[in-house]
Amino acid sequence: MPKTVIVIGGGPAGSTCAALLARAGLKVTLLERERFPRYHIGESLLLALVPIIDAAGAGDAVRSAGFQIKNGAVFQWGSDEWIIDWPKMVRAGAHSWQVERSVFDEVMLDNAAAQGVEVHQEAKVTDVVFDGGRPRSVEWVEDGRTRTLAADFVVDASGRAGVLANKFGLRQQHEIFRNVATWSYWRGARLLGQAPAGAVHSISTADGWIWAIPLAGDKLSVGFVTHKQSFGRIRAEFPSVAEFYRDRVFASKSVAWMLEGAEQVEDVRVEQDYSYVATRFCGPGHFIVGDAACFLDPLLSTGVHLGMYSALIAAASIASIANDAMAEDVAQDFFEYSYRRAYSRLIVLVSHLYQRYENKDSYFWQAQQLRVDGGAEPASPLHSFMDITAGTTDIREAGGAFERVSTDALIKQAQHAREIANKSIDTTVPNVALGIPDLDMSALRDLWDGHDKASDYDGAHRLVVETTPRLRLRDARA
Repeated sequence: MPKTVIVIGGGPAGSTCAALLARAGLKVTLLERERFPRYHIGESLLLALVPIIDAAGAGDAVRSAGFQIKNGAVFQWGSDEWIIDWPKMVRAGAHSWQVERSVFDEVMLDNAAAQGVEVHQEAKVTDVVFDGGRPRSVEWVEDGRTRTLAADFVVDASGRAGVLANKFGLRQQHEIFRNVATWSYWRGARLLGQAPAGAVHSISTADGWIWAIPLAGDKLSVGFVTHKQSFGRIRAEFPSVAEFYRDRVFASKSVAWMLEGAEQVEDVRVEQDYSYVATRFCGPGHFIVGDAACFLDPLLSTGVHLGMYSALIAAASIASIANDAMAEDVAQDFFEYSYRRAYSRLIVLVSHLYQRYENKDSYFWQAQQLRVDGGAEPASPLHSFMDITAGTTDIREAGGAFERVSTDALIKQAQHAREIANKSIDTTVPNVALGIPDLDMSALRDLWDGHDKASDYDGAHRLVVETTPRLRLRDARA
């Protein structure tokens, strides 16, 4: 009999993990509390997600969905500008997509069903029943009836609801990146001429930053992000959030040019982001993936990436355990080790981007310290920055045990981020990015608290993920 898995949550992390496990021969049930399609923010996909989408069997469906092709990114940060052009910097034709999440998430959920996953929508999980430290069953309500199903493994992909993290009190919230986003959608806008096709635009302002994401059908997602303290102070000057939003986005010369003559076609939305991390990402018989485990910040569009990347390494770990190819504690050490490293690298880089007085050379230098180059020649600082922000550093690390920067180096750079955050900030510099005085880097401290870096994981740091000829973890020394 195949091992059984229950996945809680049908967003990109849950649907990807479920599809991968079903393709690996496990019996998978997915419980989603909402009815798809449903609206969700987080529309810009990183380059690294393309091979994960293909491995999950969704490549053809995503490619035929009519999403906007994304060839890279434009950053106007402080007084600097830099262009991330994937076809030029990675390979010809390199791209991902800018997606309407209501469509993308449904495509991924439908793909999970097509791979053999038993999908339940409008199924609200009420409890995960543990016995002897392992999950034995999941209880949920569907169509007004309470149902129970036994499982060998449970994957919590419940997003911010954090079913398991909240059940066990694992979630630690932090002041770092406590931002408020306001956004809407426009038609008839234009993109910066120097931008690669379909590029996400990230543009700093004196009190925050603006995203502009081109979607299919001549639609542009435009959002303004600022720290909650700045939001409260500036918002009080306006009679409505809508007027606050328009004032902030049109205060940027670049964005004002992009929106000249454009029509706002939807109401303004508001959401507060907050940073948190679980003290552990897995335990006997269970894994916590995506936003259920940790949340960072929207700056580098990493939410879907972290969700689907963690889904991949969780699925590979479960498949290896289920097939008796690897001891559970070793596979889970690999998952914990890999996911914490990915989150660490991104939180350090984002924290540096939020410093007012650094220039792009500093950001690029920082990126070089957070990765190991996989090519014959050392990568340029700009390529290192591109590699991390495209998510490809994580994918390469998952598949190559000897291409990983040391965990000690990640911790060292986190400390450096904290030190520069506590320096005085020159507020006379015009057109600068949002600074966070006394930047709280406790998220990094807590991320590794109780985890003695790589040494705590014994042989896990020598493992790699393989998706062909079958999904598994493999010892790189073998």
